[in-house]
Amino acid sequence: MAREKKVEEYDVVIIGGGAAGLTAGIYSGRARLKTIIIEKSLVGGLATYTNEIENYPGFPEGSTGLGLMELFQKQAKKFGVKFKGTDVKSVDLNGPVKTIETFRTTYKAKTVIVASGGRPRITRAENEEKYLFDKGISFCATCDAAANTGKEVLVIGSGDAAIEEGTFLTRFADKVYVSVMHDHGKMDCNEIAKAEALENPKMEFIWNTVAKRFEGTEEHLHTVVLTDLRNGSEVPVKVDTCFEFIGYIPNTEIFKEILDMTERGYVLVNEKMETNIEGVFACGDVTEKFLKQVATAVGDGAVAGYAAERYIAETAQYNSQILAKDHFVYVYDASCPNCQNKLQQIEAIENESAGKISFCKVDVYKSKGLSDRMGITTFPSVAVVKNGEIISVLTDEFTQDVLEAYL
Repeated sequence: MAREKKVEEYDVVIIGGGAAGLTAGIYSGRARLKTIIIEKSLVGGLATYTNEIENYPGFPEGSTGLGLMELFQKQAKKFGVKFKGTDVKSVDLNGPVKTIETFRTTYKAKTVIVASGGRPRITRAENEEKYLFDKGISFCATCDAAANTGKEVLVIGSGDAAIEEGTFLTRFADKVYVSVMHDHGKMDCNEIAKAEALENPKMEFIWNTVAKRFEGTEEHLHTVVLTDLRNGSEVPVKVDTCFEFIGYIPNTEIFKEILDMTERGYVLVNEKMETNIEGVFACGDVTEKFLKQVATAVGDGAVAGYAAERYIAETAQYNSQILAKDHFVYVYDASCPNCQNKLQQIEAIENESAGKISFCKVDVYKSKGLSDRMGITTFPSVAVVKNGEIISVLTDEFTQDVLEAYL
């Protein structure tokens, strides 16, 4: 007999506990929303694998990635955010109540924030798993370049990211080897980056090669064995660190055919981190980003957490104040002089009608969430509400006679 799932209800369910998800949780938790973060592996995400983070503001002495993420989690817990270590199996994001299914529990939520992040594409060469992240294989030159000052490193890849990051590494490392699977002189990057790299005396290209095997001690990598594609021979390269730049895979598999995505599988969002589904937001590395860093993830998470709070507040206001009774809704922008003049006219009509005409006033200066729900894009406007529906929107005539005709 199948075990019946437990059902839990939340204001906000955050899928993913990296820097973006944790920040979103801090914002929603501080807004006193019932919030849970579901993370299938390690809270903190990819940042926890970075030994030194020296470019996050407020930490002049630097921090370990794990240490920084532990502070994020501690702050989220301070605001009442709950954590659950499990994998999300499926989601139903349609309608006012969203459903998130895990193995043992069904979560019901007013809003969902997708912060599932992504993962670097790896070579899948022999022994690679032993040296991932903090044991010799890195995916972030910005994070780990300084730690390789005066050392020799290997870059795998020939796209824009690989060549540009490899060039950046030459500011620190004494030697930057680059393994390229193509014939001599052929790369996948832009021509400017290619020309600069070929002229850089610190860069040495190893053409027609792919990674075959990683070798080292239990603690750290010391050699990358490449395969020469022309004759199958092995090419051992002794290095202190291997940087892999062969692509990035967003963790969006369960959202396919549900959320709008780019061709590469990144979730499409606007400046409010809103997806194509109302009440569903996405932030961090799961979205297309120019720079993937803890600092940029934090910015995304802050926006998503705040946007989720506003969505819940505006939903309650829309149902309890806008649609709850037959009346008029004056929608205006407080920064607009014409709107201010019309507001005085509206207030005069209220007084002169002796209570027959009443208005709910909505200022869109800070947020157009309510006006978007009403389908209003011109300000000022008056929406006529009857029987829980908006039956008309007036943008020109707000006279008492015109309004009384709707009574």
